Amino acid sequence: MQRQTTTASTGVRRAAGRLPYAFREFFHTEAAGGVILLACAVVALLWANSPWRGAYGDLWATKLTLGVGEWGLSKSLQLWVNDALMAIFFFVVGLEIKREVLVGELATVRRAALPAAAAVGGAVVPALIYVALNRGGAGAAGWGVPMATDIAFALGVLALVGNRIPLGLRIFLAALAIVDDLMAVLVIALFYTAEVSFGSLGVAAAIYVALIAANRLGVNQPVVYALLGVGLWLAVYQSGVHATIAGVLLALTIPARTRLDPDAFVARGRQLLDEFDAAGEHGRSVLTNGARQEAVLELETGVAAVQAPLQRLEHVLHPWVAFAIMPLFALANAGVALGGSADGFEGPVVVGIVLGLVVGKQAGITLAAWLAVRSGLAVLPAGVGWRHIYGAAWVAGIGFTMSLFIANLAFADAALLDSAKIGVLAASALAGSVGFLLLRRATAPRPADQTRPLSGEPAAAD
Repeated sequence: MQRQTTTASTGVRRAAGRLPYAFREFFHTEAAGGVILLACAVVALLWANSPWRGAYGDLWATKLTLGVGEWGLSKSLQLWVNDALMAIFFFVVGLEIKREVLVGELATVRRAALPAAAAVGGAVVPALIYVALNRGGAGAAGWGVPMATDIAFALGVLALVGNRIPLGLRIFLAALAIVDDLMAVLVIALFYTAEVSFGSLGVAAAIYVALIAANRLGVNQPVVYALLGVGLWLAVYQSGVHATIAGVLLALTIPARTRLDPDAFVARGRQLLDEFDAAGEHGRSVLTNGARQEAVLELETGVAAVQAPLQRLEHVLHPWVAFAIMPLFALANAGVALGGSADGFEGPVVVGIVLGLVVGKQAGITLAAWLAVRSGLAVLPAGVGWRHIYGAAWVAGIGFTMSLFIANLAFADAALLDSAKIGVLAASALAGSVGFLLLRRATAPRPADQTRPLSGEPAAAD
């Protein structure tokens, strides 16, 4: 038995090692960040219901002005988090989407079919449930709230389950959540936009053309995209479209090509290492050897040149988003007073969000995935059975970050916003707990659970 367990663990590690480094880093960062995100949400909730709740409200209502000379932008601390820092969050989301479309799980129709279908089902069904309960009511605008899946929390739950689940399920859920983020971005841009200033949109369009031109001209310096990106954010903010959309638009212009091809990097790298080795005695400090210092600096330049700017930026920013920006967002937005009337827990907004995330997500994802497999458009990943898909569908009911973000856009009324937050928190806790238990109990699927592709090729071919 011990030998079988060891062999299985070794197989999981080897399979994980075959995954692209960017995905492995993405998964581990999101899973670890989910723990901090949960802690900050609990702190915010406790703080908002403590004797010091006044300090919580005062802190996030504090005005902060940034500007140069006579020009300045003044917003509350909460809005700086929601509008500015979350633009960086959306920028990283955009980088992840672009990477997956170019070289990841969304790069081919065959790979993308299952998570894309599941994501669409997991967004449409919850929205329909919410609309059925809130159509014509004061909370009708919140239909987008239960559509979202929180990547960090979802992957965090899978990390807690450990090696009980197949690696293919982790990839499926991560790809589903990325498609879900893409749909949320489109929903925000198309349906949660205030009055539009076409003059500012024109400025934003001109800046975006400049960003595309920089990409086409082979500009790889991040500072160029950063400066133009700030201008894009300001123009989009002034236009009335939510400013965070600028983050996704900017990400799509970041170059994914490298300045140095792999073969040239290998040849030059070996030459530099030989020069380094021949330039001095072993064990002596590099600080006293100019030739070795030059070899190291040139090697560093080569390492930077063989990496795409998209890859470098995602690697640098992802930990900041996972461990700082998202926890700050949770601190600023998860604090809701629970001591109000019972109507706050029983109103159509709360019920619509809870049923949408808890019932709609599991039904929509499972049904859409089944239809995609049944129709021959997709196959289940190797080792993944329907019990795994159903458990993951529950986990996808954790809306949290994106759901709270959309709720802030949908509800200007404080009471409705608090109701939405209660619904999101309750549904996310329930969906995550049940999903965790289902996946913990899931065993290896029977051969009958695996649907073979119609073409006769093996299920693990992709």
